[in-house]
Amino acid sequence: MSYPDGRLMLRSQREGQISRFRTWVLLAVPLAAILFQIYIPLFFQFLGFLEMPLLVVVYFALMRRSQIQGLFIGALVGLAQDSLTKNPLGAYGIVKTLVGYFAASVGLRFDVDHGFVRLLLCFFFYIFHQFLYWVVDRAMLGHNLPFEPQRTLVLGALNAVVGVSLFHFLDRLKISA
Repeated sequence: MSYPDGRLMLRSQREGQISRFRTWVLLAVPLAAILFQIYIPLFFQFLGFLEMPLLVVVYFALMRRSQIQGLFIGALVGLAQDSLTKNPLGAYGIVKTLVGYFAASVGLRFDVDHGFVRLLLCFFFYIFHQFLYWVVDRAMLGHNLPFEPQRTLVLGALNAVVGVSLFHFLDRLKISA
């Protein structure tokens, strides 16, 4: 079923509500996610599969429900991640910009406050992110990285489970209206 304007009837009472965050949350959480991505696998190699900056981009883009803000969040986090790692500048910036845009687009259409929806979205956006990074790396940089679908699906499921927990924690940082 859908509304007359085409939106799907999966909204709750908070339809169209844009989540608000304090400025320090919008700065500290992505920075912490990027630092987590860089330094934690040095000490705990088994956590190297986590793509925390991606999960943060997806969360803020879904909650802000603005495609322009999703673009900016993705671009800033992606470029910051590129600048702090050995990756070529712009690869993660391009990919996370697109993820931020599409996540915000999904946030406009669906009620993204339910755990199962968040689980599916984290899984989907992880797969989307990995595939786009593979395309950018092959097309723009000329690298011949293999794309491993089975590994990507398993890591997508693990990131989705972590993403739901992270989203629950980040929900507590919202400014209540």
